[in-house]
Amino acid sequence: MEVKTIQKFEKEARKSAGFDFMRLGIALVFVIVVMFYALHISGGISNNIFLGIATIFGAYMAMNIGANDVANNVGPAVGSKALTLGGAIIIAAIFEAAGALIAGADVTNTIRKGIIDLNTFANVDTFIWAMMAALLSAALWLNLATYFKAPVSTTHSIVGGVMGAGIAAGGFGIVHWATMGKIAASWVISPILGGIIAAAFLYTIKKSVVFQENKVEAAKKWVPIFVAIMAWAFTTYLTLKGLKHVWKDITDVLSFLPHTKKPTMLIASIFGIIVAGVTFVIVKSNIAKNAQKIDNSRDGINSLFTIPLIFSAILLSFAHGANDVANAVGPLAAITDAIMSGGISAKAGIPLWVMAVGGIGISIGLALYGPKLIKTVGSEITELDQIRGFSIALAAAITVIVASQLGLPVSSTHIAVGAVFGVGFLREFMKLEENKEEEIKKEIQTYEENIKILTIKLDELQKKENKQKNDYEKILELFEEIEQTEKILKKAKKILKKEEKTEYVKRDMLKKIVAAWIITVPVAGFFSAMIFFVIKGMMV
Repeated sequence: MEVKTIQKFEKEARKSAGFDFMRLGIALVFVIVVMFYALHISGGISNNIFLGIATIFGAYMAMNIGANDVANNVGPAVGSKALTLGGAIIIAAIFEAAGALIAGADVTNTIRKGIIDLNTFANVDTFIWAMMAALLSAALWLNLATYFKAPVSTTHSIVGGVMGAGIAAGGFGIVHWATMGKIAASWVISPILGGIIAAAFLYTIKKSVVFQENKVEAAKKWVPIFVAIMAWAFTTYLTLKGLKHVWKDITDVLSFLPHTKKPTMLIASIFGIIVAGVTFVIVKSNIAKNAQKIDNSRDGINSLFTIPLIFSAILLSFAHGANDVANAVGPLAAITDAIMSGGISAKAGIPLWVMAVGGIGISIGLALYGPKLIKTVGSEITELDQIRGFSIALAAAITVIVASQLGLPVSSTHIAVGAVFGVGFLREFMKLEENKEEEIKKEIQTYEENIKILTIKLDELQKKENKQKNDYEKILELFEEIEQTEKILKKAKKILKKEEKTEYVKRDMLKKIVAAWIITVPVAGFFSAMIFFVIKGMMV
């Protein structure tokens, strides 16, 4: 028996090792292909070897974003079983790449919103080395965080990399510390906003639908409203964050739209209201038509949120591809521009091939190494169902909209993970609403009252004079009944104690993720500074 068990373990180990080797092989092929392409298009230009190496770092960075950051978009849908893991990976891979290539940034600020002062760089070579160090350090930190199953912010990783390389190249005075202060503020603002909004929607759905006696009737009234709110939020979110890069092209075709630099909140909201109205009518009609088939239970209501959750995964992935990919390949775009032009520019256009490296790299990284973080976000922080997943996805979109209008710095990763924690802590807060503890307490009270009544009867019989045979038999019966009831009471108290100690949020995960968030910028910065000095030492 033991030999068979050992053989089974050896077989599984070989299978796992073979799969790991295959994943590494696919990743290496992608890196080599993009490196040769970069060298091919830059042939004859001095320093083009730097572009080849930087492209390797950019491809590595993109794959690490796919392995870590994309989990926030599809994790809730997978954790709630609205999507299978395989289905989520396919959807995310397609729409991340589509977002990057269709609505990716035409121009990006390569120094991440003025983190460092470009004028302090001594020459172009120093700038190229700094950007290479920033790219590699951010990728290494994301790789490390993924290994330890900690979802961290891509933007914060690249910010830390740029900051660290900048300090190494030009000293602490090169950093714009006011900007860094805003980024640090997002560590607190993002998860709290996401958690509060997700918990608020979950509480509202529970009160208005789940806790109602006639859940189906309540669902007819409220579910179309909730889904319409989601339609408004995602349309507004996608217009503001995804279409801003192609807004000029859209206004050229649709001349009746205002010819602004990017879509305004008013225009985005109007688009959102139109889509929300159509969604409301469709969902209301669909629920009314299928009301007889919906089970009057929590599971029945959960099923109504499955399709909205799938759409949320699609839209979040598209918007993420349109925005965060540009952030990820920003340093690569800066290096490309510096090598091609021979100068340093605060802004640089991102060539299509660089966006392709980011978009395709993210899809490959997600497919090869993404499942680990998807499972972490979807099931290892707190248990999710479709209603909870819906609340998290909705919170992610609304938080970004609110924060952008208030000018608050936020991280999409911190928002999504904060929303998961918010849902989990609300579950703990609302344990009494689930009626489990209340029912146990009522049972305990009943048992205690029964013991009191039985004890009184026993005392009366024991004090009785001239006892008959049946009196003694009754005394024995009472003793046994009291003993049996006390055993049941003891067991009920143990169950209650266990129920009261139940934690719906895993504290170890909370501590690990918060710690990873706090150290992201300094660790990425430290890695970047070390890498910069290594590159400089090799080149000088």
